[in-house]
Amino acid sequence: MRWQGYLIFLALVVGLARPVGLYLARVFERKPTFLDPALRPVESFLYRWLGIHRAREMSAGVYALCFLLFSAVSTVGLVLLLLVQRWLPGGPADRYLTMPMTADLAANTAISFSTTTTWQAYGGETTLRYMTQLLGLVSQNFLAGAAGLAVGIAFIRGFARERSATVGNFWVDLVRALLWVLLPLALVGSLALIWQGVPFNLAPYTEVHTLEGGIQTIAQGPVAALEFIKNLGTNGGGFSNANGAHPYENPTPLVNFLVLLAIAVLPASLTVTFGRLTGRPRAGWVLLAVMVVLFVGGLALCDFAEAATPPQLANLHVSGGNMEGKEVRFGISGSVLAALVTSNGATGSYNSMHDSYQPLGVLVPLVNMLLGEVIFGGLGTGIYSMIMIALVGVFLGGLMVGRTPEYLGKRVGTHETKLIVLYTLLTPSIVLLLTGLAVATEAGRAGLVTNGGAHGFTEILFAYASSMANNGQNMAGLSANSGFYNATTAVAMLAGRFGLAALALALAGRFGAQRHWPTTSGTLPSDTITFAALILGTILLVGALCFLPALALGPLSEWLQH
Repeated sequence: MRWQGYLIFLALVVGLARPVGLYLARVFERKPTFLDPALRPVESFLYRWLGIHRAREMSAGVYALCFLLFSAVSTVGLVLLLLVQRWLPGGPADRYLTMPMTADLAANTAISFSTTTTWQAYGGETTLRYMTQLLGLVSQNFLAGAAGLAVGIAFIRGFARERSATVGNFWVDLVRALLWVLLPLALVGSLALIWQGVPFNLAPYTEVHTLEGGIQTIAQGPVAALEFIKNLGTNGGGFSNANGAHPYENPTPLVNFLVLLAIAVLPASLTVTFGRLTGRPRAGWVLLAVMVVLFVGGLALCDFAEAATPPQLANLHVSGGNMEGKEVRFGISGSVLAALVTSNGATGSYNSMHDSYQPLGVLVPLVNMLLGEVIFGGLGTGIYSMIMIALVGVFLGGLMVGRTPEYLGKRVGTHETKLIVLYTLLTPSIVLLLTGLAVATEAGRAGLVTNGGAHGFTEILFAYASSMANNGQNMAGLSANSGFYNATTAVAMLAGRFGLAALALALAGRFGAQRHWPTTSGTLPSDTITFAALILGTILLVGALCFLPALALGPLSEWLQH
């Protein structure tokens, strides 16, 4: 039964990839869509109001600068909102806001949401007012998600165009991503969640008397407004501390299934968009096939680890899988599927506590994040992450046959190779450096309030991998609300969002300026099983070279000790 659910989910993701991918291509090529009669007037009004010249395109450098400035303004605005939230009207009552919003926590949270990381070093129901959630966090889920999608489309244009000095207009792409993609899908999805019982209110918290005679506080709020867009925009920050494990955020298996589709379908569909815009549809399907193979491999390993009887229970002659830290309403299959989907993308909307997973079980989401969003990935960021590693494979293939490497008619010369190498090395450099710093300092080790040894090391490595991948999920055994972790995770989030995007846009600019080189008998085909195997091997090889020693100190060491 578990694998039936897995296969149904995967079949829906792959089945929806083509129609959604073609729709995205039409949106960003400005071709007619069924939403045009309603949205064209709104689009024109926004262009006039904001002073956007839709026909004026930008170079890759200007596009990156606009992306950076937009994100910076969003971050500063959210910081200010968080710092003044105590004076905002509406609930919840002050007595429930027990976690102070310090300056370092406000900065970390704002960076987290503006980079689609939504790393949460706080509990939502004990820290934020309803107005903060609605005005600050919900808006950032839309804006940051749309900005990421815009950058992904600009990157694709670098391959689609030739002898072009521009890659599009950031503001136009941002508006179209909001109006034609995120807003309509979020509206329909949020209504579906309300139908399934996700709250949407501004009511005060409810206090009830339990059967034991105690008092329990039940948080309320506009949960549905945040829940669907956090997954659709590959953000992941939960309204509550328990995130997708909370019954208000994720009340039924159907909701769990729908939000996981919201995470995966758009990023997977961008492979089809890539193939359509470049005129090489089979090349896009090859990228999606590699993603699916990696997804199934990780799913099989994580399911095997969590479905097996834990050694501690086996010694007590108790059978059954590892249900520690998992919700009964989801079981092992719903929890494992969520762990894979959320870690494959940039959406840390977990519904179970990964700190309670078996060593091999937690190894899978950790590796998914360390590989850098190559399996579906974030909205927009996933497609250029996969293509970047494909270009590493193209470079290696070119070395084997002694030819200048080419991909889709674009030559990978000296300058392009440098950008690709910098992109590939940025993630391991940041993650391993910050992990080593945390392990070597008292401030870093002070966060290990529950576990030490190999498991504690995994918790630290997991935190920086999650931040760098703009994912946001964490292992709950690490207490990250401190000056040290608020600062260092912010560094990882900024590098993962803007460092990688800047390199990707720079490469897109260089490719867009090239002409399309003709295909010859010596050209490496980009739409064959051999090429897919080359990409797959490159991903595994680069991942092992960069991270195998760290993994050996963490989850692999813990697994061998069992």
